[in-house]
Amino acid sequence: MTGELGAETLRTYEEINEKIKRGDAIVLTADEFVELAKSKGVKEAAKEVDVVTTGTFGAMCSSGAFLNFGHADPPMKLQQCWLNDVPAYGSLAAVDVYLGATAVSETKGIEYGGGHVIEDLVSRKEIELRGEGIPTDCYPRSYIETTITIDDLNQAILLNPRNAYQRYVAATNSSDRVLHTYLGTLLPHYGNVSFSGSGQLSPLQKDPLFQTIGVGTRIFLGGGTGYIIGEGTQHCPQNGFATLMVKGDLKEMSPRYLRGATIHRYGATLYVGLGIPIPIINEKVAETAAVSDEEIFTEVVDYSVPSRDRPIVTKVTYAELKSGKVFLGGKTVPTSPMSSIKMAKEVASMLKKWIEEGTFLLSRPVEPLPRFREFKPMPLKKYEPRVRDVMTREVYTATIDTEIREVAKLIVKHGIDHVPIVDDQGRLVGIVTSWDIAKAVAENAKSLEEVMTRRVIVAYESESVDVVATRLTRHKISGAPVVDSAGRVIGVITTDDLAKLVRRGA
Repeated sequence: MTGELGAETLRTYEEINEKIKRGDAIVLTADEFVELAKSKGVKEAAKEVDVVTTGTFGAMCSSGAFLNFGHADPPMKLQQCWLNDVPAYGSLAAVDVYLGATAVSETKGIEYGGGHVIEDLVSRKEIELRGEGIPTDCYPRSYIETTITIDDLNQAILLNPRNAYQRYVAATNSSDRVLHTYLGTLLPHYGNVSFSGSGQLSPLQKDPLFQTIGVGTRIFLGGGTGYIIGEGTQHCPQNGFATLMVKGDLKEMSPRYLRGATIHRYGATLYVGLGIPIPIINEKVAETAAVSDEEIFTEVVDYSVPSRDRPIVTKVTYAELKSGKVFLGGKTVPTSPMSSIKMAKEVASMLKKWIEEGTFLLSRPVEPLPRFREFKPMPLKKYEPRVRDVMTREVYTATIDTEIREVAKLIVKHGIDHVPIVDDQGRLVGIVTSWDIAKAVAENAKSLEEVMTRRVIVAYESESVDVVATRLTRHKISGAPVVDSAGRVIGVITTDDLAKLVRRGA
């Protein structure tokens, strides 16, 4: 008998499920199967093992829950809804809302968000519900304020549009400032590499051809049973970035495997435990299930470049990433995971236990996932102003050796607030402002070196004005030098320049 992709069938779903019911199924975690295949070879391992269990536990921002509250008396149609001050999308049916994991509290900010509310619901904690609506004849109420628990809800369905990325890029930072990203805090000058995903434990690494993973596959989700309902958003399997859309009953899940979290200075999220059983139906599946961390590669990408197409610094294996260090930029750089390898192992082990106990049967997919999807960026059909469009090109600079008095004259003569400090090649080495000069005079400073700022926030002429405006606001500064790729000063952009742009558009 021949299975999918021309591979000879070793065992069917029905045969495996019968063995599970009898307690005879041989189940290994992905880690265990990799080691078995190394010692005995894939062919022999495939003959011995019925099911391989996988696991991942990481920040899955594209997660959320549909909640149905039931009707109040008198009833209302929720237009806006807040759960513990976190907004949920309410413009669905009268008392249905969708709570996104990355929504943030209107009182606590990113320290508490939708992911935290989901964890609190699963923990059976009381949640404060506040809702507003437009009164109608059949829904006369306009406001409601009450408390609920998950057991008060008719339905609480975890429905995650994009989970379990097949792999992630790893992130580093070549700039001279700290960056805060969805892959964690990145230290300057290639100070660290941050990565996500569980490598050889990752579900989609074990069956990248989707022979056993598809619509209807039963999975471990958040400590309960869930199902794959289709490809995830941004599904791009041809480049090794397949994703899954999954659902499950939130009432059956555990806060151990669903945890709200805040990524420092980035935002709120939800850590999700997800595991998929891989039935070894043929040797082709066994081959991919045996792939090890040493064979799984990903790119290390420089996140200091504010572009969709960030430069690739190098390629590394998950074995290197998990070792705690990689070689980058001529030096050994520490690595750290954003996801928990320990919890991923626990998910795979828990799923193995369920199957061995006969409480979890496998389901054959009713439809395969697509093996190719065109991955398109957002089209920008309206011109967005760039720094080059608004920056001041006539920039007045000084060197470290310039006297403070001369810099003060520059500021007064030209009515400027920012004077970049450059070396003899015109490369930026620091900056002083009119405030720095006033302080220097007040404190009787002897040189610019005593008062200038060395770690300068800069802009590039190709950057979007919107991105630079956000940067100025974040750092609470009124301007930044514009530099080229060699670090030479070619202009300056200030809040005054941005204000002129706004007035032109008015």
